[in-house]
Amino acid sequence: MPVLLSHVLQYLDPKEGDHYLDLTAGYGGHAKEVVARTKNPSDTVLVDRDANAIKVLQKTFAGQDITILHEDFYSASQQLVDQSKTFDVILADLGVSSPHLNEANRGFAIAMSGPLDMRMDQSQNLTASDIVNYYSAVDLADILKRYGEEPKAARIAQLIVQHRSSHPIATTTELASIVAKAWPGHSKVHPATRTFQALRIAVNDELRLVEQSLPLWTELLKPGGRLVIISFHSLEDRIVKHYFAETGGDHYEAKLTVLTKRPVTADAQEIVFNPRARSAKLRAAVKK
Repeated sequence: MPVLLSHVLQYLDPKEGDHYLDLTAGYGGHAKEVVARTKNPSDTVLVDRDANAIKVLQKTFAGQDITILHEDFYSASQQLVDQSKTFDVILADLGVSSPHLNEANRGFAIAMSGPLDMRMDQSQNLTASDIVNYYSAVDLADILKRYGEEPKAARIAQLIVQHRSSHPIATTTELASIVAKAWPGHSKVHPATRTFQALRIAVNDELRLVEQSLPLWTELLKPGGRLVIISFHSLEDRIVKHYFAETGGDHYEAKLTVLTKRPVTADAQEIVFNPRARSAKLRAAVKK
């Protein structure tokens, strides 16, 4: 189920004939609704770094003249800039898709035992297992603190290094149980949540890709074009917020007009039907 769909359509405001770029098309939830409104498949580009998502997109949009790119969104954006492409509506729904979390073998889920993978693009080399089993305690703690904002980063890193000294840490549930030792007692949120977030961000280089992509997305917008970005944790949202603050506004060199003074979030009804929406934050801007 696509997150914040009604808000995405409100702020993108897709019109017939619009050129549409979806930088994280996933399994096509948002794209189907937007393309139904633009009625312009030949000027639509869908991007995803996950091979499984690409297969679903190819099947979903079979017979339509839609360009589908198997790339991370930064590489795809750079490629499109080099080709002098421009778009009326651009969407970036950042973060992990539900199928990632629901498939144990992808290694994203805390509650399901699977390999320590966490790669969105499974053709890349670096996995969560590499970080967990081979990085130093200092580097591990830095990742957990920087990308997970984990207050017990040093203690968790120490526990990981202690456990892997006898045998490699092999599964998600094994790692989760090790992290939980740093947080004795019960909690509504699993104590390994921040650790898993940090590892996922590190494996997929998520924050750097967002930082480098934002100026490209502005360049890819036509004048009057609309950009919508959905993030799922404070680190990503902070990057988007700061970029919009620097690039938007009334000053002479401003390139964007920010449409959302505060991030748009899901209402209670959507959260009931789509719990993933709980942490979603949407920001939107239009190019001057």
